[in-house]
Amino acid sequence: MPPQLLALFSAFSYASFTICARLGLNYSTPITATIVSLSVRTLTLWAAVFLTGGIPEVAPIALLLVVALGIIQTAMSLLTFTGLHKIGASRSEPLRNSYPLWSAIIAITVMDEEAGFPVLTGTLLVVVGVILISWRPATTTSTYRWWHVLFSLAAGFLAGIAFPVRRYALMISNEPVFFSAVIAVVSLSCLVTFLLTPVARRPPVWDRKALLPFIAAGCLEALGAVLALMALSVGRVVVVSPIVATTPLWTLLLTITLLRGHERVNRRSALGTACVVTGTIAINLGR
Repeated sequence: MPPQLLALFSAFSYASFTICARLGLNYSTPITATIVSLSVRTLTLWAAVFLTGGIPEVAPIALLLVVALGIIQTAMSLLTFTGLHKIGASRSEPLRNSYPLWSAIIAITVMDEEAGFPVLTGTLLVVVGVILISWRPATTTSTYRWWHVLFSLAAGFLAGIAFPVRRYALMISNEPVFFSAVIAVVSLSCLVTFLLTPVARRPPVWDRKALLPFIAAGCLEALGAVLALMALSVGRVVVVSPIVATTPLWTLLLTITLLRGHERVNRRSALGTACVVTGTIAINLGR
C-alpha cells in the first residue's frame, strides 16, 4: 500500500479516535480515558506483534529512543484527553496537531536550520489559527478558561519533539508495529506508576456508558499509530506528515455529523482549523 494512502487512513483513524473519546468523556474523566486507551492500545499492539512473527531484533539505540518516546507518550495522552475534555473535539484536535510548528521551531533554534518563506508563512497561519480557536466560544460552560487550550498545545509540543525522534528510530530499525507496542507498554507502566503516587489525587471514574467509546478510541488510536509508522517507514516525512496533519479536518467533519448534540462548531473554529491545517502542511513542505 502506498505511504500516501496509509497516511490518509491514519488521519481518519486518529479523527475517529477523537470522536469516540469525546463521547466517552461525557460520562467519565481524562485520567480514566487515558487508562482505558493505553490498556487497549497495549493489548492490541502486542497481539499484533506476536501475530506478525514475534519480537524482532532491533538496535539498542533505537529501542532506547522508543522507550523515551513511551515516557513522553504518557504526558501526551493525559494532555490530549484533558484538552479534549475542556474545549471539545473540533477545537482541541487542530491544536494537538500543530506539532509540525514545534518541530520546525526546534529545528531552527537548536539545529540551526534555515526558515524559508513556506515555513514562515505556515507559522503565521498556525498562530492565527490558534488565536481563532482559542477565542472564547459563543456557547460554552461556565468553567471555560482561555488557558484550557494550553493542554492541547502542550500535547502538540511534545508530539513535535516525538515525531523526528520516531522517524530516526525507524531509520535505525524498521519495526513500526513492535516500536508502537513498546511505546504503548512503557506509557501504560508510567501511568500506573503515576496513579500510585500521592500526586494523583483524583481516582478514575468508571461508568459503563464510557467504557465502550473509550475501548473503541484505544483501538482506533493504536490503528492510527501503526498506520502512521508504517507510512513513515516506507515514505518520506515531507509526504507523510502533511497528510497525517489533515486529521483536524476529518475531526471537524465527524464532529458536525456525529456530535451535533454535544458540540457546536462555529465559523471561527472552522476557519481556525483550516488555518492550522494549511499552516502545518506549509511548514512540512517548506522544510
